[in-house]
Amino acid sequence: MRSRPRLTRQQILAFRRRVGALDERMPPGSESLRRAAWAGLQDSMPRAALLSLHARVEGVEPSTWEDPSLIQLWGPRYSTYVVPRPDFALFSLGRYPDTAKGRERAERIAAQLRAQLDGARAPDREVGRALGMNPNAFRYAAPTGTVAIRWDGARAPIMWTVAAPDADPADACRELARRYLHVFGPTTPESFARWAGISRRSAAAAFASLEASLLPVRTPLGEEWLLADDGPTVRAAEQAPAPARLLPSGDAYFLLDGRERELLVPRADQRQRLWTSRVWPGALLVEGEIRGTWRRAQNTVRIDAWARPSRAAREAVEAEAAALPLPGVVHVDVVWEP
Repeated sequence: MRSRPRLTRQQILAFRRRVGALDERMPPGSESLRRAAWAGLQDSMPRAALLSLHARVEGVEPSTWEDPSLIQLWGPRYSTYVVPRPDFALFSLGRYPDTAKGRERAERIAAQLRAQLDGARAPDREVGRALGMNPNAFRYAAPTGTVAIRWDGARAPIMWTVAAPDADPADACRELARRYLHVFGPTTPESFARWAGISRRSAAAAFASLEASLLPVRTPLGEEWLLADDGPTVRAAEQAPAPARLLPSGDAYFLLDGRERELLVPRADQRQRLWTSRVWPGALLVEGEIRGTWRRAQNTVRIDAWARPSRAAREAVEAEAAALPLPGVVHVDVVWEP
């Protein structure tokens, strides 16, 4: 039996930064936006997806999250996501329930929404009142691929229904797993299940269907899987990391669970400051390593660095903060926490 190639922590993190365009921003354009959103962009914190795009693509403006090439939906774990418009089926139908009870609930709520909205768009609260339902229940219809939303972070989401995708749920789940492996790999079916909010059985089936295109590897966390096509990239020479990036709450680079967090942030006390029990702060990425956290209130960005940064690092972080494409904000004040 062929032994699994061993990958180091440094190789894995360098690979994830490279495929995530965090070492060097991509040029403006719809293709770059799609690559930046390859595994979706969580947008549960107002405009988090916009800041994730800014960390990866040149020329991002406050309205870029509304680019025609992108669309919002309730995606993995029923969180608000911005995804490439052509990939709407992957992030919705790819999470179609694998139990009769789950499918019945999803289809029933989807049918109620279609009948109530009848081609119109309306706030979820308004639809909830009309149907006598808690608007949070509408998220369960999202995996049917027939519910789209627009949420600007200030008011209730606007929702509408679309035609069901002409796709097989198993095929959609397989491609969603492929996206996850490319952005979060090396990884496991169990990690994919937690990220997507699907059953372990569905995740295992998706990985099994990809078996011919997977490369088994050994990492500091144990035996995991990588897309075989990504093998040369993960073993390639590391490129120079970006001086600084301000990653928003829920960014794909640190949207991790369990022991996966230990690989990214080895110290337990620092992990507690990044992955809090409440709303996560943003992550401060400096020269390829998470070096602290950040939060924003209006035009003030507060930086909590875990160690005293060099002068060059401070200047790089402040330059990143000044360039954030924040709606209505002309000047950003950076405050370094003691």
